[in-house]
Amino acid sequence: MGIRLNGMVHAKQILQRTLSAKSEMVSSDIPKGHFAVYVGEAQKKRFVIPISYLNHPLFRDLLNLVEEEFGFNHPMGGLTIPCSEDYFISLTSILSS
Repeated sequence: MGIRLNGMVHAKQILQRTLSAKSEMVSSDIPKGHFAVYVGEAQKKRFVIPISYLNHPLFRDLLNLVEEEFGFNHPMGGLTIPCSEDYFISLTSILSS
């Protein structure tokens, strides 16, 4: 149980570091219980995903890789995941099933 809580705390800290006070992140088009991420290597596409994905080890692993390689200080003001759109869609498909 301690390991799971540490993972949750770490995921929550990652998310808190990415959220900014910019109006884009407080937009009314993001439903309660969801957050926006920008995905892509060259051109970024915005996805709105459930916060519950933060509980899943596969998503946490992706966030850890992104943090290690790129950090979380991104000019778009949101969480940017520089992976291919196809990979992200495949991952979220697994998480939603």
